[in-house]
Amino acid sequence: MQSEYAYDSKIEGDVIVTRVDAALNWFRANSVWPMPMGLACCAIELMAVGASRFDISRFGSEVMRFSPRQSDCMIVAGTVTYKMAACVKRIYDQMSEPKWVIAMGACASTGGMYRSYATLQGVDNIIPVDVYVSGCPPRPEAVLDALMKLQGKIKKEPVLQDLVALKPLLGQNQ
Repeated sequence: MQSEYAYDSKIEGDVIVTRVDAALNWFRANSVWPMPMGLACCAIELMAVGASRFDISRFGSEVMRFSPRQSDCMIVAGTVTYKMAACVKRIYDQMSEPKWVIAMGACASTGGMYRSYATLQGVDNIIPVDVYVSGCPPRPEAVLDALMKLQGKIKKEPVLQDLVALKPLLGQNQ
């Protein structure tokens, strides 16, 4: 019996060649589960993003989780007061890695029009922000654009490289 070592046209189209990092990041980017932190009027626009007219489910993000342990993207929508800042930080710390943050609206990004002793002048003072959405309040299309920018950022992140770098720290000598 003779083995055949040639190209088999029967399997054409069924083979995908890619890097593991690219595949893992594609999975991550298309299944972002937001944790909505609706603190003010921007939360109404955030609710509209989940409606059928704007359809956030096209991006795999329709599963709004109100538990930090089940979400990986916090959307801070609205004015963050100093009284609420500790709660926002605590919820962010409870989210598992990898995690991302979208600051939605002028108030979450810079404190907005509130230059007072009670208002935090940007949520990036307490947690790292990946994408800023401008507007007061921003339109739902702007939130979807921010989600697409976040997906682009996630697709470029190294996954296996970070795991290989952590291997000596974890005590695995393989």
